[in-house]
Amino acid sequence: MKAQSGTFSSLASPIVTIVMPIYNGEKYLDGAIKSVIEQDYPNWELICIDDASTDRSATIIEHYAKADPRVLHRTNERNLGLPATLNRGFAEARGDFHSWTSDDNILRPNMITTLMKKMENEPGMDIAYAGYSVIDDAENILRYVSPPPIKQRWFGNPVGAAFLYRRQVTEKLGGYDEQLFGAEDYDYWMRAAHHFQMVPVDADLYLYRRHDRSLTDQRSKEIRQLVSKVLLRELDHVDDRALRAEALVQRILSDWYYFDLKLLGRAFASHPSTVFKASPKLAVDLARAIWHRIRS
Repeated sequence: MKAQSGTFSSLASPIVTIVMPIYNGEKYLDGAIKSVIEQDYPNWELICIDDASTDRSATIIEHYAKADPRVLHRTNERNLGLPATLNRGFAEARGDFHSWTSDDNILRPNMITTLMKKMENEPGMDIAYAGYSVIDDAENILRYVSPPPIKQRWFGNPVGAAFLYRRQVTEKLGGYDEQLFGAEDYDYWMRAAHHFQMVPVDADLYLYRRHDRSLTDQRSKEIRQLVSKVLLRELDHVDDRALRAEALVQRILSDWYYFDLKLLGRAFASHPSTVFKASPKLAVDLARAIWHRIRS
């Protein structure tokens, strides 16, 4: 692994570290890096890690690293994937607060300031997470996603794309699970909820881009399976049988193209009446999955 431009020898230690894993991200990378540089909160470091890209990503990173000493350029000699690259970045992090972003997304200028103020006003909070807008390839806003309370984590990832957390979270959790590529964030927040206080901030602080090259779209089936794996693990610690069944039912209903009979069996074993109550929706979901299978 190589270390390149960008040092802090003449600067004070940053308060916030942002890690940006990059793999063939040249199309949107300028905007992603600029959105960090344009934050109205100045005391940050951005660790850009080129995960063995084959496009112009390295050239773009180097340009910004030479122009702004807060931008650090690192390179993986071989492609390690998102979780391992995040772990490398946070191993170098010097800030007391941590976050990460993707090479195709955009931070709104007040993201860091807003989340820092929230945590300063609530000293017992360890993780703050905010709402975000989903955008298309041309940066048209499609919808706003508000942050649900952390108790809703059984029904999907509550933290989303805009977040800030204390260094202690990184140290306690020991990094992102490299075996859960695509669901590493959901796993991270589920584990964090066992140990830390998490607070939502209902403010639009981030632009999350959906396009056909995004990881979410490219690996959607595999990611759904990994999310289910994480959920099942966490539900083993839940005593409320009705909650367990409801979480499993919602997990089944979240997949438009596949009906998971194993999850249905687990839900029924946990709390049959919850499954019966959801049976009309489950029947529609099953019919849709069968129709999709026939057509494909």
